Amino acid sequence: MSTALAKPEGVSADVWERMLSATPVEARRLIRSGAYDAPTSGLCPGYAQANLIILPKEQAYDFLLFAQRNPKPCPLLEVTEVGAREATICATDCDIATDFPKYRIYRHGELVEEVADVSAYWRDDLVSFVIGCSFSFESELVEAGIEMRHNTMGRNVSMYLTGVDCVPAGSMSGKMVMSMRPIPHDQIVKAVQLSGAIPKVHGAPLHIGDPAAIGVKDIAHPEFGDPVDIREGEVPVFWACGVTPQSIVMNSKPEFAITHAPGCMLITDTKNIDLKE
Repeated sequence: MSTALAKPEGVSADVWERMLSATPVEARRLIRSGAYDAPTSGLCPGYAQANLIILPKEQAYDFLLFAQRNPKPCPLLEVTEVGAREATICATDCDIATDFPKYRIYRHGELVEEVADVSAYWRDDLVSFVIGCSFSFESELVEAGIEMRHNTMGRNVSMYLTGVDCVPAGSMSGKMVMSMRPIPHDQIVKAVQLSGAIPKVHGAPLHIGDPAAIGVKDIAHPEFGDPVDIREGEVPVFWACGVTPQSIVMNSKPEFAITHAPGCMLITDTKNIDLKE
């Protein structure tokens, strides 16, 4: 079984080597400089990674309530003050507008642009929600001998828009997104136990097996991320995903929103061990 972390396409060998050995703050600075703009899975093992949604203050309470009602896809690590660009709880020297490799801009629920820096889009009325990510527990699965296929193939994780309804809150409603990793039959229990110990980064999987049972239309064509090989003796295992807020934005259509690009996360200073229960 291969466990090597493959270099993402388009990343130079020099930058990749620097990212592989970087501390979280060094990784954020490389991302901020524009040197790295690819998925972050497998980087800075042992440290939590985070999803993002930024909304105007007018919709912030509704989303906060939505996150409280839907803690599996939206486990909150930090909520900023109105207008603040700095994350102060989960990281230091952290600019939310520059320290994710890629962002998505939505207007009235429509994706209008993908950029590497959202400083030009910043507004004084924006509130940022930093949300736990399943990339965080992947290092624990790898240490236990469970291959992360997207890493060894040099791809983004597979993410699917399911038919599972989230619990609505105010103006926010929509379907849940789940990430999928193929796991051998004899390693599923271990994967459930290890990920379940860290609920603040999505915790245990929500579904194991038949994709159609959760409304996944085609396992070979994820709505977000890349497809990966599912080999004989392996089962698709689905975790709640922090791309869910993007599904909610597309359904609820707030006038403006910023999210991370799927797979392109904030690498925090928070250690996985400090999030365990």
